[in-house]
Amino acid sequence: MPSANPHRDRVQALRARMQAHQVQACIVPSADPHFSEYLPPHWQARVWLSGFTGSAGTLVVCADHAGVWTDGRYFVQAESELEGSGIELMKLRVPHTAEHVEWLLEHLGPGATVAVVADSISLAGRDRLQQQLEARGMALRTDLDLPAEVWDGRPALPRAPVFVHELALAGASRTDKLIRIKQAMQPHGASHHLVSSLDDIAWITNLRGSDVECNPVFLSHLLIAAEGPATLFTDLGRVAPEVQAELRHDGVDLADYAEVSAYLAGLAPASVLLLSPAHIACSVAASIPAGVHIVHAGNPSTLFKAIKSEHELAHIRETMRLDGAALVRGARRLLERVASGEALTELDVADIFLEARAGQPGFMGVSFDTIAGYQANGALPHYHATPELHASLQAEGLLLVDSGGQYLGGTTDITRMWALGPVTDAQRVDSTRVLKGMIGLSRARFPAGANGPQLDALARAPLWQSGLDFGHGTGHGVGYFLNVHEGPHGIRPPAPGGALVPLQVGMINSIEPGLYRPGRYGIRHENLAVIRPALSTEFGDFLEFETLTLCPIDPATLEPALLDAEERAWLDSYHARVLEALSPLLEPEERAWLGKLCGPIAEYSRD
Repeated sequence: MPSANPHRDRVQALRARMQAHQVQACIVPSADPHFSEYLPPHWQARVWLSGFTGSAGTLVVCADHAGVWTDGRYFVQAESELEGSGIELMKLRVPHTAEHVEWLLEHLGPGATVAVVADSISLAGRDRLQQQLEARGMALRTDLDLPAEVWDGRPALPRAPVFVHELALAGASRTDKLIRIKQAMQPHGASHHLVSSLDDIAWITNLRGSDVECNPVFLSHLLIAAEGPATLFTDLGRVAPEVQAELRHDGVDLADYAEVSAYLAGLAPASVLLLSPAHIACSVAASIPAGVHIVHAGNPSTLFKAIKSEHELAHIRETMRLDGAALVRGARRLLERVASGEALTELDVADIFLEARAGQPGFMGVSFDTIAGYQANGALPHYHATPELHASLQAEGLLLVDSGGQYLGGTTDITRMWALGPVTDAQRVDSTRVLKGMIGLSRARFPAGANGPQLDALARAPLWQSGLDFGHGTGHGVGYFLNVHEGPHGIRPPAPGGALVPLQVGMINSIEPGLYRPGRYGIRHENLAVIRPALSTEFGDFLEFETLTLCPIDPATLEPALLDAEERAWLDSYHARVLEALSPLLEPEERAWLGKLCGPIAEYSRD
């Protein structure tokens, strides 16, 4: 008889298949063969089995235990979604809690077999896991897809049309990009280069799609030959004949998505294949002939893509104006409707800002699901309101809105705090402390060659002064009409073994410190900024940030007395720039409203 919770039944069905294959543990990561942050439904096995819908998490099922490992962004959400499933929340980065592989090593004995499906684990991940298991006398199997054996009604692969990101927007042709990559292959002696990361492929080919929610990418692999054409593997039915002709003219042949394995199997034994082991699935690499020499290195396109050209930046700056005007329009409507007593919820917030953005030229959709957290819900960094679980807005307190848009001319990501009415002194003090951190990093100058972990403390220092901190990174890279989270760089605390990627001119970063009071409220301020040259001295070249985001910071959420003279000057200068840039795009009443928010902070009155 089925239980009251379908996820409990699904895990039990998985255990039955494990027993049939003599497998003692099954790992179900949040991954697809392209290691995307957000997954097409076809690869959301962890969600289907467990019911936990957060974007990051790993399910491990044994005969006597099932657990989902996830981080502090999702603890509250996971506890709610896992209730009644028989699956335990395993809290990552909490003292005395083992990471899932460490837990398995302690929980299982010699002779045990662990299974993970080959299209959800990278070459690097497999090698690392296999080494850990074999050191304890255990075995790893990647030839089984146990979740698929019990997954009735598994969604098909997406097949949305692919379209061209026009050269006038892209700025560089796919031919030029392929030439750059082939030149980067030469020092490795590579005859071929395999790319599976979807945003890299979209950037190289100047194509976009909609296979991954909120990210304008499409399922594909790309095999680049040092001599001769590249081969793009995707569903051919999605590529219009004229686009296929254009690709072939530019040196890109097409083949079906499933044919990548056959092409790899056909590589000559003397071939030298460059690939990124962290971004190639075992299922894809399994067909590479033994005689092919594999060079493990990062995809050259990842760095090329991260460093935005002046052509791209010109479009991004204009996109920031359009997005800022939409945010002003949406925020004004929202605050007026709340003040009027209209019954609104967090769900309405996303709709209001989507409607405002949708009216802007070049808008293609949101860059991630809007996070609208009112009061206590703002303390959940990755909170997502649902029809079953959301808060009603009142004419008081703080509303955190983290949102973004995908435009033909760029990708946006911004967090703003809005006072829906009276806020407490404690809320204003905390909001100002967080803003001081954002300003401190935004104003920073640093030597060329510095990396994100070296700068991270600048955003945390005002919080540390009061014994406060936040549990997420300070900043991430952002794509150009691509993924809202983009590598290889980022601004986060140092981590053992973590990559130290130098920050370079043209890289876009978010700057988003936060502070979270569980059960009370959360604060986050976020702008996007691009790195630019600052000055050269006898001590070398120095860099700085240019703030790209254009949207007011609600002064009603701040305690101006806590800002020093330089911080007040930065805020006043920023607001003057916002007012000048956005005013031509706004109606008279909107300009007047914006002008009140953008006045000198020392003169602001809450009356």
